[in-house]
Amino acid sequence: METKVEITKDSVIGDVIKAIPGAEEVIRKYFGSGCFTCPGINMESISFGAAMHNIDPEKIVEEIKKLKAGSDSRDIIIG
Repeated sequence: METKVEITKDSVIGDVIKAIPGAEEVIRKYFGSGCFTCPGINMESISFGAAMHNIDPEKIVEEIKKLKAGSDSRDIIIG
């Protein structure tokens, strides 16, 4: 069964990490490793995390989308 992956600035960080191989490294690059021990990872969006770290969320979204393009063609809708 195929599902569609669409990553947006409103996607929940934890969902993105679970769905996209390599997304954890992108999140760590921009948000640091503290993100992975924060309970908010399962309810906070990329845009929320980006605002907390003064980063353009679209920059993160684009980098994750590049990972997705290079990975398998599973489709999962996130955010």
